[in-house]
Amino acid sequence: MAKYLLVYHGGGMPEGEAAQATAMAAWGAWFQNLGPALADGGNPVSQSKTIASDGSVSDGGGSNASTGYSLIEADNLDAAVGLAKGCPVLGGGATIEVAETFNAM
Repeated sequence: MAKYLLVYHGGGMPEGEAAQATAMAAWGAWFQNLGPALADGGNPVSQSKTIASDGSVSDGGGSNASTGYSLIEADNLDAAVGLAKGCPVLGGGATIEVAETFNAM
């Protein structure tokens, strides 16, 4: 099975303790439903810098900055997309980029 990087863009943390608890429960349920397909639950991300090929550094990730990631295993890209469609981050207005990884060395 191949590994797929899920990169989250946008969304936000729910307001209030109850909404946050509901969101965390949804993440826990999604992780449980993924079962052995979950390689790394990942984490949210915050501050970032972008390094250009000329070595210059700028703040942020641009207009489509990453807000988190997870790593899953699936038989193919379409199967990975199907698994990603259940991710709770989509309910918060985020999008998910699904990319197949491969061993370079």
